[in-house]
Amino acid sequence: MTSTHRPRPITPTALQEIRVRDDAGRPMRPYTDAEGDAPLRCCLRASAAGERIALVSYAPLRRWAAETGAEPGAYDEQGPVFIHAEDCGGPDPDRTGYPWARPGALRAFRRYDSRGRIIGGRMVELPEDADAAFDRALGEAFADPDTAQVHVRAVEYGCYHFRVDRP
Repeated sequence: MTSTHRPRPITPTALQEIRVRDDAGRPMRPYTDAEGDAPLRCCLRASAAGERIALVSYAPLRRWAAETGAEPGAYDEQGPVFIHAEDCGGPDPDRTGYPWARPGALRAFRRYDSRGRIIGGRMVELPEDADAAFDRALGEAFADPDTAQVHVRAVEYGCYHFRVDRP
């Protein structure tokens, strides 16, 4: 990736936990993905037809707060994410660009401070040069010195895609 912004997948520790019981307390129910193209948060790529995946509930801010001592209060939320049903080894270290950077897609960039509170956000409709749009939106977000991290989400479904920490 040519940018200073690095998308972070769900951590291996969190994946181990949510493969047993997700952040809503439900057991994982894996299935074979017949169609492919599910956005996998464990390896930051789309699934392929025939892969074993699961849709689980994930609370990214809650898990980050547990590691850092932050108290996000009411901003703690959980939502659905797709993951591989078994360990996949994480993202390809040679990948470039941003995951799910499809022209025309709507993405929300939510900024959080070190306490885990939302301090702003913006919606971006991705143009043809989607990676450049990600770079601009993340650059703007981190221009605010209070921004500790940015969550990127799909506007249409509100799904969490990935987190980017202050460089």
